[in-house]
Amino acid sequence: MTGPRVVLVEDEPLVAMMMEDLLADLGCEVAASFGSLAPAMAWLDRQDPLPDGAVLDVNLGGGETVFPLAEALRARGVPFVFATGYGVLPSDGYPDTPLIRKPVDQDQLLPVVRAFAAIA
Repeated sequence: MTGPRVVLVEDEPLVAMMMEDLLADLGCEVAASFGSLAPAMAWLDRQDPLPDGAVLDVNLGGGETVFPLAEALRARGVPFVFATGYGVLPSDGYPDTPLIRKPVDQDQLLPVVRAFAAIA
């Protein structure tokens, strides 16, 4: 049995590499990792089966946010968590979505991975 398949969206390459390593250390299969919205959206549209979960950086640089992908994941029933270096989400549309603060560590990711694994 393998761990949950997770997609990661993070625009900072070093942060993305660190988060990929943390997810792998916790038993996840990092199905894909993206630094911007468009390729992540295109990837999601081609997935069957869908990923078991997603870790989404809120602000992707250049004024781009991850919220359109969050909506697409929600519409497909894929759970996700937001990761941000800011204290709060810049949107009120996700009151029940978990928020982890950067820098992310294993203690923050462990409950997220367990939740993804419970539905995998």
